[in-house]
Amino acid sequence: MESENTEKRLSQARELVHKLERISADSTWAHLSSGYRGSLWRAIERLERSLADQMPLTGQELERLELLMEKGYELLYRAAREIPYRP
Repeated sequence: MESENTEKRLSQARELVHKLERISADSTWAHLSSGYRGSLWRAIERLERSLADQMPLTGQELERLELLMEKGYELLYRAAREIPYRP
């Protein structure tokens, strides 16, 4: 069950990385999101290796992924707020 939940979170994290890639370079959040995107990719790769080797995941690894995802969603929100409203 834990592995299934972890796979779901990893899938969500991958999707978040793709969304962060789409932040416009003109956005004030682009540079910061690039750093978080790289950190998120490294966290995903570490967890995928652990799962592939069937090694137990530490709470610290999962907590880091959650923290990075939370910050990633915050960056997306802030970047989206910069998009001008056009009715």
